[in-house]
Amino acid sequence: MLANDHKAVVRRFYEELWNERRVEIADEIIAADCVTHQLTSGVEDSGTPRPPELIKQHVAAWLAGFPDLHFTVEQMLAEGDRVVTHSRMRGTHTGAWHGLAPTGRKISLPMVVIQRIAGGKIAEDWVLVDSLGFYQQLGLAPPTEEIMARATS
Repeated sequence: MLANDHKAVVRRFYEELWNERRVEIADEIIAADCVTHQLTSGVEDSGTPRPPELIKQHVAAWLAGFPDLHFTVEQMLAEGDRVVTHSRMRGTHTGAWHGLAPTGRKISLPMVVIQRIAGGKIAEDWVLVDSLGFYQQLGLAPPTEEIMARATS
């Protein structure tokens, strides 16, 4: 496959699966043995199996908590079998999410995702999300300025 073909798979991931809420697309664009790496500070990256069924559940959980969730791809680059996207996830926390009661707050989070494409499907991905910013926007963590003031006082 060519870089443009790999990009087309990733565009479907954002546009059709997430933005159009067509979760059945996961069967077409996610490999049965797909592995996701959540890149988190201080946590060793071990990778987690995420076949199409788990992706569908993941999308459903996010949409239950953030029904207006929308992704905007700001940059996309492809090289070999990898596609890198810099995107922004926006939504309003109006439903329960992972046991957290709705806060009614809006989120706007930058993300960087690297996806490896094999056989026309996403076979592996590495996801970096501004987790601190996410919790700050939900009101669960203090603003960065407050954290820094505490650390320097």
